[in-house]
Amino acid sequence: MRTNQPKTTYLKDYRVPDFLVDHVDLRFELYEDGARVHSTLSMRRNPESVDSRGALELDGDSLKLESVALDGDALDTAQYEDLGDLLVIADVPDAFELQVVTWIEPHNNTRLEGLYKSSGMFCTQCEAEGFRCITFFPDRPDVMARFRTRIEADKSSYPILLSNGNDIERGDLADGRHFVTWEDPFPKPCYLFALVAGDLVEKRDNFSTISGRDIDLRMYVEPRNSEKCEHAMDSLKRSMRWDEEVYGREYDLDIFMIVAVDDFNMGAMENKGLNIFNSSCVLASQETATDLAFQRIEAIVAHEYFHNWSGNRVTCRDWFQLSLKEGFTVFRDSQFSSDMGSPTVKRIEDVTLLRTAQFAEDGGPMAHPVRPASYMEISNFYTLTIYEKGAEVVRMIHTLLGPELFRKGSDLYFERHDGQAVTTDDFVKAMEDASGRDLSQFRLWYEQAGTPVLNISDRYDEQAGTYNLTVEQAIPDTPGQEDKRPQHIPFALGLLDGSGNDMPLKMADGDDDAPAERVLELTETSHTFEFNDVSERPVPSLLRQFSAPVRVTYPWTREQLQFLMSHDSDGFNRWDAGQRLAVDVISSLVGAPDKAEIEPRLVAAYRHLMSDPSLDQALVAKMLQLPSEAYLIELADSPDVQAIHRARERVLTHLAISLREDLLACYRRIDCTGVYELTPVAIAGRSLRNTALAWLLHIDDEEGRDLAVNQFREADNMTDRMGALRALVNSGFAADRDQVLEAFYQQFSDDPQVVEQWFSVQSSSPATGGLDQIRQLMAHEAFDWKNPNKVRSVIGVFAGQNLATFHAADGSGYRFLADQVSRLDDSNPQIAARLVTPLTRWKKFAPVHGDQMKAALEQIRDKQGLSRDVYEVVHKSLAG
Repeated sequence: MRTNQPKTTYLKDYRVPDFLVDHVDLRFELYEDGARVHSTLSMRRNPESVDSRGALELDGDSLKLESVALDGDALDTAQYEDLGDLLVIADVPDAFELQVVTWIEPHNNTRLEGLYKSSGMFCTQCEAEGFRCITFFPDRPDVMARFRTRIEADKSSYPILLSNGNDIERGDLADGRHFVTWEDPFPKPCYLFALVAGDLVEKRDNFSTISGRDIDLRMYVEPRNSEKCEHAMDSLKRSMRWDEEVYGREYDLDIFMIVAVDDFNMGAMENKGLNIFNSSCVLASQETATDLAFQRIEAIVAHEYFHNWSGNRVTCRDWFQLSLKEGFTVFRDSQFSSDMGSPTVKRIEDVTLLRTAQFAEDGGPMAHPVRPASYMEISNFYTLTIYEKGAEVVRMIHTLLGPELFRKGSDLYFERHDGQAVTTDDFVKAMEDASGRDLSQFRLWYEQAGTPVLNISDRYDEQAGTYNLTVEQAIPDTPGQEDKRPQHIPFALGLLDGSGNDMPLKMADGDDDAPAERVLELTETSHTFEFNDVSERPVPSLLRQFSAPVRVTYPWTREQLQFLMSHDSDGFNRWDAGQRLAVDVISSLVGAPDKAEIEPRLVAAYRHLMSDPSLDQALVAKMLQLPSEAYLIELADSPDVQAIHRARERVLTHLAISLREDLLACYRRIDCTGVYELTPVAIAGRSLRNTALAWLLHIDDEEGRDLAVNQFREADNMTDRMGALRALVNSGFAADRDQVLEAFYQQFSDDPQVVEQWFSVQSSSPATGGLDQIRQLMAHEAFDWKNPNKVRSVIGVFAGQNLATFHAADGSGYRFLADQVSRLDDSNPQIAARLVTPLTRWKKFAPVHGDQMKAALEQIRDKQGLSRDVYEVVHKSLAG
């Protein structure tokens, strides 16, 4: 039962399950007004349990219990207790068969947990604790069983009936109904259970594994989306081949299925053999999806497929170990995306998300370790810390061990723990055993919250030819954690000479083959590294490829940053130097007089980027993007959001005016008139071209306006159409803005995923995303409170991206968000809890903003019947 005073669950209290389930036999009778679920569990007492003689307790949520039978004998109500969230049977034998029949109402399930209906189809979402909304069960990941599932439904309304594993039987029933039975031969926790029933189009392909097995690949979508499957199917086959070649992992079932669902709280779900996807994360065509959407889909398809081993075959023992599967799999999908496209651009994208959003999470009231010590509502811990920081932790192990030993470690991990539910310690232990490395100190990355700060200083002795680099590490206090121990940090380093060449990093006598880059290992609070035979004072290239999720402070001059932008052989650090230079310039203008000079080096640096055809155009496109307002706010103490917005706008305006001719030349130089291709080169060209167009429209350039209108009208792909639309929406050309917005909607009003893009363009823009306009979008015919994507595309984007408006001085943005969270909490607490995030860091801001953000949180806190999901976020935020 839901309560506004949830209990806290602690990792330290973990104990093995009292009962194990060997086999689950499910029969679903699906009807328009509900579903009857027949569950037969083959159970036995766990010999490892310290309370092996206790009562049987099964989790439940929102279930109507119809009957209970033990070994075929019906139980009367005196023989069990139905407590709503628990079914308790006091007297059971050591081994038994339990039959339970429940009635549920999927059509009224707005939480989208368990079994629910979306666009007329039945579908499930059982991670983390959704299976208890289907039937009574020991709903925890360390209870693994083999499932057999029979689905019965009206044949005309639900011709497609799907579940995990292989279909072993099908047939017709009376009254126009039919059934299909599925059997999964691999034990799995109930969170990986899946069911789909609907009127769907099936798209088929096949894949031949490395051992010669033929795998039947199937995608199921609504008929209107039948032409949007090709990219996802190709991505799936690339993922399967890559996982064989890089990790030696071959697919294990005969069938792999993907289903697209419009109403879904998450991006996608890795249910064994039957992946259920949010439609926005799988459906794509040239006309409806941008390049970024194509790349995102490829990455998400890969992520969910890779889970077959890193999450399904080897799963997590308890939810505190969530990053065991998610962090490892995010690292794997990041490797895959790097191999499929530009490794440098992929690294930039990953680090941008980490430094903007995860670092903010680490510095806020919801900060938690990669392996949390406690939680109130597990759905709140599907966070960037678990996913993105967890992936960085795995990446550091890869850096420390090297590719060969890391592969040896992953092989040992999969071999040792196949079919088991394990912990992050088990993962690290496999890496230790395979490599011979002691990773005891490294385990602190799983235990300590917060972002380490590396304070770096250096000294060059010209006479001795030595260069000393001193690194001091500190980890800020976070809720419940103080006085943290130093962590084991891989720190990649290069040194550049006056010509921009990498210098050999000689650290000892006889080091004749000194490399141009080293990975130093930090283990102490302070460490000084000495380099010998250094012929001139170098410019340091620090933390190359962002080798650890840390903040680096070093007194670079603007001259040094411009030098690194132009010469660093590490593409990531080249980009990072540009970001640091831009941050320094923008920050210096916050609160400065309007006539304050803008650093001329910035114009020169960007002009050099656009004029050098030898540079990687994908990298140039990234380097031309100024640091976001969200990142600038994250870097500031007591940030003045309006002043940051004005300073950034001023710099962008100055650059666009100064570089107008360069921008026009750049736009015209890139030919996008040929056949649309999803190659890295073509994607880079479109990205650079649309960035140039956006800068021209930022200064309301008439020639740029003509280019944008023409591009919008002539575009044969969504990337260029959306690039022109976004540029015009953010410009001062109001008449053109209104015309293209109307034309865009009329063309794509029947496509929900494209309409979500249309919503986002407006809600993210200061020009069209004022509160009155946001309310108009929420009143639009296409907006739907029951659809998480629509909610995110309007309310979530407004609060997360339209920061100058959200942080209005009168607090109206905060009150607005509090109202929407309170409304949504009654129907979908998971999404409501995630929308609270922009308010949680109220202590970071000056009182003029912080007090009003706190008041908005208190408004939510005082709502009657607050869900566990929102309760935890709000109360921790107010206490933190």
